Amino acid sequence: MGRLLGFLLCFSSFFISATLADWNILNQRTKSGLKISLKSYCESWRINVELHNIQDFTVVPEECVSYIGKYVASSQYHVDSERTIEECRLYLSTSCPLKKDGRDAWLFDIDDTLLSTVPYFKKHHFGGEKLNLTSLEGWMSKGKAPALEHSLKFFDELKSTGVQIFLVSSRREHLRSATIDNLVDVGYHGWTRLILRGPDDELNEVQQYKANVRKQLISNGYRIWGIVGDQYSSFEGLPSARRSFKLPNPLYYVS
Repeated sequence: MGRLLGFLLCFSSFFISATLADWNILNQRTKSGLKISLKSYCESWRINVELHNIQDFTVVPEECVSYIGKYVASSQYHVDSERTIEECRLYLSTSCPLKKDGRDAWLFDIDDTLLSTVPYFKKHHFGGEKLNLTSLEGWMSKGKAPALEHSLKFFDELKSTGVQIFLVSSRREHLRSATIDNLVDVGYHGWTRLILRGPDDELNEVQQYKANVRKQLISNGYRIWGIVGDQYSSFEGLPSARRSFKLPNPLYYVS
């Protein structure tokens, strides 16, 4: 009996180990029987991040790091971003009866909305490493983030309409000087106000902090026609803007 039990235990251990060793994304199929390639798996992961089906992830899946790196360096990433901005233009030109009384407003996030953090994440495994805030803020303090060109053009177009532009970022207050210098150096100027997180704001999640900003702006009489951001935390919560537009960002998640 003892020998039989020992044999069964050894066999079970071997079977489980072999099964785990044989598991590979390239050998998997969907429940409907479709074979999954690494490319299709990672593209599905990216799309579901954008659809907000995948939330609160701390790192890009290891098997998808290379794919995500190629995506944010690709023409497809720029086409996706440009399409978002084109939809902003269409909405502004067809559905925004601006009163031009100084109370028409539009909100922008900063990172990966006006300025790109892709150069930073290129050196940090394209999101495959857990985000180190100290390291990221050190990079931000150098003020070398490039502009997202489609956003810059739309920013200038908004200014010409007389819309008040508010920059609402989850960056912390100690980065104000570096952020202003960076924005101006790459061509952004003429915004109405730059709003960063103070010590009291850090007690709230980003979503609540940004909702509180919108509440204050609306109480001051502003009509928020639109928001552009790369995270759902820029849009969620009440009060909301008339429309929200999300730029692609599969590198990290901010709640």
